[in-house]
Amino acid sequence: MSYAGDTTDTLGKGYVVSNESLANLLKEERRFVPPADLAAAANVTEAAYAQADADRLGFWAEQARRLSWDTEPTQTLDWTNPPFAKWFADGKLNVAYNCVDRHVEAGNGDRVAIHFEGEPGDSRSITYAELKDEVSKAANALTELGVQAGDRIAVYLPMIPEAVVAMLACARVGAAHSVVFGGFSADAVASRIQDADAKLVITADGGYRRGKPSALKPAIDEAVAKCPQVEHVLVVRRTGQDTAFTEGRDVWWHEIVDRQSAEHAPRAFDAEHPLFILYTSGTTGKPKGILHTSGGYLTQTAYTHHAVFDLKPESDVYWCTADIGWVTGHSYIVYGPLANGATQVMYEGTPDTPHQGRFWEVVQKYGVTILYTAPTAIRTFMKWGDDIPAKFDLSSLRVLGSVGEPINPEAWIWYRKHIGGDRCPIVDTWWQTETGAMMISPLPGVTQTKPGSAQRALPGIAATVVDDEANEVPNGGGGYLVLTEPWPSMLRTIWGDDQRFIDTYWSRFPGKYFAGDGAKKDDDGDIWLLGRVDDVMLVSGHNISTTEVESALVSHPSVAEAAVVGANDETTGQAIVAFVILRGSATETDTLVGELRNHVGATLGPIAKPKRILPVQELPKTRSGKIMRRLLRDVAENRAVGDVTTLADSSVMDLIQSKLPAAGSED
Repeated sequence: MSYAGDTTDTLGKGYVVSNESLANLLKEERRFVPPADLAAAANVTEAAYAQADADRLGFWAEQARRLSWDTEPTQTLDWTNPPFAKWFADGKLNVAYNCVDRHVEAGNGDRVAIHFEGEPGDSRSITYAELKDEVSKAANALTELGVQAGDRIAVYLPMIPEAVVAMLACARVGAAHSVVFGGFSADAVASRIQDADAKLVITADGGYRRGKPSALKPAIDEAVAKCPQVEHVLVVRRTGQDTAFTEGRDVWWHEIVDRQSAEHAPRAFDAEHPLFILYTSGTTGKPKGILHTSGGYLTQTAYTHHAVFDLKPESDVYWCTADIGWVTGHSYIVYGPLANGATQVMYEGTPDTPHQGRFWEVVQKYGVTILYTAPTAIRTFMKWGDDIPAKFDLSSLRVLGSVGEPINPEAWIWYRKHIGGDRCPIVDTWWQTETGAMMISPLPGVTQTKPGSAQRALPGIAATVVDDEANEVPNGGGGYLVLTEPWPSMLRTIWGDDQRFIDTYWSRFPGKYFAGDGAKKDDDGDIWLLGRVDDVMLVSGHNISTTEVESALVSHPSVAEAAVVGANDETTGQAIVAFVILRGSATETDTLVGELRNHVGATLGPIAKPKRILPVQELPKTRSGKIMRRLLRDVAENRAVGDVTTLADSSVMDLIQSKLPAAGSED
């Protein structure tokens, strides 16, 4: 796929504009300078770029000194066996010690680490001293349950403080955690437990969502039935709902953790010791277990959290609205903020429960100064109306962040005006599960920001845009976003599959990392992300493989064949649209379409439910049998269908377009 001759590009998911319109937009002088007071006291200034350019490895070695090391590293980067990197490899540290103990030892034990706000309205504030005790007790409990360094632990929890405690306890004892989003189905959970060979699962009876308890334990019971290697299931009591218990396997968190000693001596591990595995969708349909290690990952998450948010831990109240099950929750709820001694808000529920002003109520209650959320949420708030945030005091806010997908300029402007009071800089961050930490972003005290642009690689990061032949495009050109130098928080491999790691990320442009995003440079050389160019859909900031959804559909007895595409959606970025060929005995009905949507939800989780399902007689295929998803995307987005000359039967597209009015059901 090349951008050079395209007639349209996507500027922020859900917004398709002509090349001419895009060019005009990029030339507009809509720029916002940093507030003078913020710039004068900024953590990071323009000098950081020059420092990193002059000595990139020296720059990262300096950032590593932000951490507390048991053995100081003398080697910064080992790149002798690319693409397998080792950062600070001769250093030793404990990640949990860096996130809790050292702040207590520095005299900050009374500082609040987490303000927890439950969806029903319950709340509690946990200091660093209290967090240290809880992590130590949980680490002792894991040890009692037979967990050793190098083991893998699956975590399936709601957004409650025990999720943070569980992750840090794993890090403390040297066990790699694999956090699975609480919305995934039992089958999806089981496949991740099996792939990581996890010996213990940490879950809860449930969590609160949209005003009522939502059970989690039943999905774990179903998943673990397929995972004989799981020895114990550790269960947090959150909702108090009736919960099935398997004697000898299941253990209540409060019964084993609460009775432990609050003393636990953290052990130092190699900087390259595995910290976590996090699964993300791939183009083959089989989720990829992204492996992150310790020293380099913590260095870059701590530095970027400090730099991009201009964090002042003594005075700021930070809130990242992501779920703990995604990489944003790992890097910018757990590891980055806590390594920096931040005070943060953790909210359990949805932004419209019990009312559509809940987020702004939380900002007002805790005096949040830094807010990090997703474009999908921002566009939803826009739809709900300007009057809702206007009812709350948001004057404490000083920095706004965006994450998960490209943000369209309209949402960017709304965010700045109605949430930031036209005074807060917006940091639009690009990064991925695979990169581990932020890679491209404005700096709030330095950058003249442009609505919709992630703008510039952060100090110490080497990113550019290349064409099909791997040549760097000039300013004003478009193509593929690549990273040209290794970085500390980079994934080390795909768990158990080094060859897939090489093939997935390093084969398209040898010597360069490429993970499927298109991008443009404007006339200033600033970067604008254009979304995915592969078979991975970005729905509300979550990667979902077209192949996974297709496999789920054809596993239903009524479906013979399926093709899935991501269609632009003004709220979620992309919406999943499925075209299915029914088996001979099946007949098309609204009931069947609803059944198919629910089947996908039960197989993969609710986030993977197609928004629309269109039963068709045939799919557009080339003479070699390849499905032309490009043409299906044209149909799904109500565009003129493109070139059909390569199809084995071009009349198929007429039949499919005639089906469009019967476009299935939506939530």
